[in-house]
Amino acid sequence: MRAKFTYLVTAAVLVFYFVLVGSRGVMLIQSGTLLTVTFGVAVLILPVIGLWFLWKNTQFVRKANQLAAQLDAEGALPVDELRRTASGRIDRDSADEVFAKRKAETEASPDDWRCWFRLAVAYHDARDTPRARKAMQRAIALHDGKPVPA
Repeated sequence: MRAKFTYLVTAAVLVFYFVLVGSRGVMLIQSGTLLTVTFGVAVLILPVIGLWFLWKNTQFVRKANQLAAQLDAEGALPVDELRRTASGRIDRDSADEVFAKRKAETEASPDDWRCWFRLAVAYHDARDTPRARKAMQRAIALHDGKPVPA
């Protein structure tokens, strides 16, 4: 719940920022000189890119949460079997062991979105965010019956 709240607050702040920047871009365009119109258009591009990125990220999180809910309903969510340090951080060797297990599962069933979901969680636990995101994208694509990203 805390993560959702943090995400919503961050998204709201970003939207506010995009509106603020966009209004400055419009003001520059309304000035009417070649230089200010050029800068105004350039300034308007930033909020458009930001809004696109925010939208894509929100869609990704929503779809990943749907997969998690489905796995939870099936009783197939990955069990937290990781050892932790005294400070509560995940033990690196433990994360590597679980990752090896999840990777073997995925190699045995490369078309099963559930395996890719669990592999994404293992990547995340091993602090490999880019690969975790790619594995989750693959899980989403397999679940939705869409072409699998390379």
